[in-house]
Amino acid sequence: MKVESGRRLRRSICIALLLVLAVVLISASAALAITYGVPDGDGHPGVGALVAELDGQKVAVCSGALISPNVFLTAAHCTAALESWGVTDVWVTFDPVFDAEDGTFVPGEMRTNPGYSHRRSDTGDVAVILLDTPQDARPIAQLPTAGQFDLMAAQNGLRGQTFRAVGYGAQELVFTKGKPYFGPNGTRMTAVSTFDALTNAWLHLSANPAKGDGGTGYGDSGGPNFLGESDVIAGLTVTGDAVCRATNVIYRLDTPSARGFLAQYVTLP
Repeated sequence: MKVESGRRLRRSICIALLLVLAVVLISASAALAITYGVPDGDGHPGVGALVAELDGQKVAVCSGALISPNVFLTAAHCTAALESWGVTDVWVTFDPVFDAEDGTFVPGEMRTNPGYSHRRSDTGDVAVILLDTPQDARPIAQLPTAGQFDLMAAQNGLRGQTFRAVGYGAQELVFTKGKPYFGPNGTRMTAVSTFDALTNAWLHLSANPAKGDGGTGYGDSGGPNFLGESDVIAGLTVTGDAVCRATNVIYRLDTPSARGFLAQYVTLP
């Protein structure tokens, strides 16, 4: 890792993991969090937080979910950013509330999609953590079938479809007499978004609370967006609008790009 002060390292991490303008930084599309949702509690015990030690302290940097007992799915921009800073030791916690001191942490090894590039329309923004200890007692999320959402769109089956996001990121903006600020992070939260649009690599979801939707905001990158109330992960949280109250843009997992990477680690449906 480059030699730099703890303060500068933390600032670098915040920049790379919190901005949402993909054309600006490698992880500028990164690190969104649940907004206008509710605490998940034990609702999704297979969803966890990706943890790294930064400046001597464990920090929850992204979210993800189990797709096999020892394979934890997350976003490539999360692992790529950590690797670029020389971070090699990572953990996953499935605690409903992240606790750096007394939490339960499962060590693992990062595997970033070698095809990941934020400069492409299909970024390949998917990665896995291979866990040292299989999580046999936890529920395993399912992956979509090949081209599932193209087929649903062709049959007009996406209109009005809901998606449930789960993650550990910062909550919605708090408005006070001073400058608005994002709410606390570190609690596994959940919210429901409604389908807006489909592109080759992305699902665009409404996160507008005025329409009754919740969504994602800073801190949730890599977290699952389940199809309705099923255990099928439609896509991973990657980007959205800067104030986290309009659009949640998720990376599809039914595409040849995503499936080509994931087939190395799990059996695909």
